[in-house]
Amino acid sequence: MSLARVTTFSFQGIEAVPVEVQVQVASGLPAFTVVGLPNKAVGESRERVRAVLSVLGLSLPPKRILVNLAPADLVKEGSHFDLPIALGLLGAMEVIPPDELAHFAAMGELALDGSIQPVAGVLPAALACGERELGLVCPAAQGAEASWAGATEALAAPDLRSLIAHFQGRQALGPPAPPLRRRPSRVAPASRRCAGRKAPSARWRSPRRDPTTS
Repeated sequence: MSLARVTTFSFQGIEAVPVEVQVQVASGLPAFTVVGLPNKAVGESRERVRAVLSVLGLSLPPKRILVNLAPADLVKEGSHFDLPIALGLLGAMEVIPPDELAHFAAMGELALDGSIQPVAGVLPAALACGERELGLVCPAAQGAEASWAGATEALAAPDLRSLIAHFQGRQALGPPAPPLRRRPSRVAPASRRCAGRKAPSARWRSPRRDPTTS
């Protein structure tokens, strides 16, 4: 029997509540079960994870796979559970070192080609990671957001294949690019003096009479 753990978050308003994704691979009839009050989107993660592993040339072991989302009395919602479930399963299968996962939280939706899609909640999750001294694994499109928010380390990955290579030590992911900042526009001095002034209103003037005409 093998067990791997990954942290992710559930959300109550803007509060990020930590959730531990526990993945166990044990002897028994082949099955892939998710427990811990998952909603429909979380339950469908099984099929997305199964399909992505197949694209990567990996097959599920013919064993009993149990995914427990703790605490069990908290409803879990959202497709961002795809990535932590996949990483936990890869750790339990010993494709990646399970000990490395203990230092990170993860969020991301998996497309069927293995790419990691943006999800809601990365900003509050990164803030919560900073408080707990955890790194955050997130979609590449949201790496700058996670890094700016204060995550100890942001691993912004374009796809699951690159994450596997990173955790295996074959190809490290670089730090995300910093967010672009818009430079304030400069106003010319003359324009500043004129700002706020009203344009002079046109006054009607009666036409002057020519004194030579009667």
